[in-house]
Amino acid sequence: MNPPVYLVDDDVAVRDALSLLLSTVGVNVRAFSGPQDFLSVLPKLVPGCLILDIRMPAISGLKLQEQLTASGVSWPTVVISGHGDMEACRKAFRNGAIDFLSKPIDEQDLIDAIQKGLATLGRAAEADAERRETMALMACLTPREREVLSFVARGFTTRDIAGSLKLSPRTVESHRAAIGAKLGTTSAAEMTRLWIEAGSAP
Repeated sequence: MNPPVYLVDDDVAVRDALSLLLSTVGVNVRAFSGPQDFLSVLPKLVPGCLILDIRMPAISGLKLQEQLTASGVSWPTVVISGHGDMEACRKAFRNGAIDFLSKPIDEQDLIDAIQKGLATLGRAAEADAERRETMALMACLTPREREVLSFVARGFTTRDIAGSLKLSPRTVESHRAAIGAKLGTTSAAEMTRLWIEAGSAP
């Protein structure tokens, strides 16, 4: 099933119209009557693309966007507004919105924005999967191998590493061979990339 699209709008007519439009083009849409309704089930939701109306009672769309960003929920967000407020537009983009659409909403613009958001979401999921795989590879390294790898990632030669760790160059080469076998590469550049990707940048 395609990643979901979450529509948060307190206007029932707009909510129903957009839900119908999106469902007819194959979008997996779930509508909410307001931010509280959405936040109450947020922990159970899978990542998706958000469509947020700016002007809603109690919590505005921008305030909801800020709360989500602050809590680490960085799902692609399309902000919609019945008022072409440039300051609100700027704030939405500063908070990470991928698009800002004014009502009445052009159907194709909305569909294009959602496709852009879902593509972004897909790339983020792929990057997360790659990072988890890299972390698993790093977990296979011994403490000494991780230490040697940290020097490799900083551009040290085998002789430099040997001198810093008080090891023989042959021992360092042995460690590098073991690291290469576990990470699936003998390239210093690729080892460095994996080291940084795992969050272990020197």
